[in-house]
Amino acid sequence: MSNFDRNTRFGAQVGGRASADIDQGLRAYMLGVYNYMTLGLGVTGAVALGANLLAVTHNAAGRLALTPFGQAIYTSPLRWLIVFAPLGFVMFFGAKAGSMSAATARTMFLAFAALIGLSMSFLLMVYTGGSVAQVFFVTAGAFGGLSLYGYTTRRDLSAMGSFLIMGVWGLVIAGIVNVFLHSSSLQFGLSILSVLIFSGLTAYDTQAIKDQYLESDGWEVAQKKSIFGALSLYLDFINMFQSLLYLFGQQRSN
Repeated sequence: MSNFDRNTRFGAQVGGRASADIDQGLRAYMLGVYNYMTLGLGVTGAVALGANLLAVTHNAAGRLALTPFGQAIYTSPLRWLIVFAPLGFVMFFGAKAGSMSAATARTMFLAFAALIGLSMSFLLMVYTGGSVAQVFFVTAGAFGGLSLYGYTTRRDLSAMGSFLIMGVWGLVIAGIVNVFLHSSSLQFGLSILSVLIFSGLTAYDTQAIKDQYLESDGWEVAQKKSIFGALSLYLDFINMFQSLLYLFGQQRSN
């Protein structure tokens, strides 16, 4: 009887250590995902601020005016490349995900974040700095809560994934159409839908990223999973932020 007790306790200890190792590995993996995402957001913010400083000046009347650089990225045909390039970037990223190295994936992710920053720099002309900061922190709080739910819930969120992804494609198509229609009512409706869809995707993507973790993954594979996971959450955050800014941001008076 004593041997059975010892074996039982020994097995429990081994299982406990294995479970603890998996939990520690999973936490390190998820921390890597969030670190990459934070780095991407930092690059986006820095590029947006830098581009805005180079693009905008004040005229003799004290009103905002564009520099030659600002005219190039905001009013010339180059702006269309800046607007649509991120979509092509994401599609290329997805197509080459299996073949690229972790170092290449990291470089491309940061380049993509910089490109998003360039395209978002125009928002600093439209909205006040205080408003942008306020909406950013609101988005960060909402994102954190939704991501925590996705990480901790025992509910399987995969069923809503295909529905949400279909919604994203609907938003993309409608958004491209509205680039030419310039309909404020359509943009308002799309912004509300975008907040709802990307809120759901934040929880769904977090759970999917968590489920992709394997203790047996080597460093290269784990790094690639972290980077692509960070890209998914980065896109969720950016889309939520832009939609909330449109809905609640305070526009400049000049």
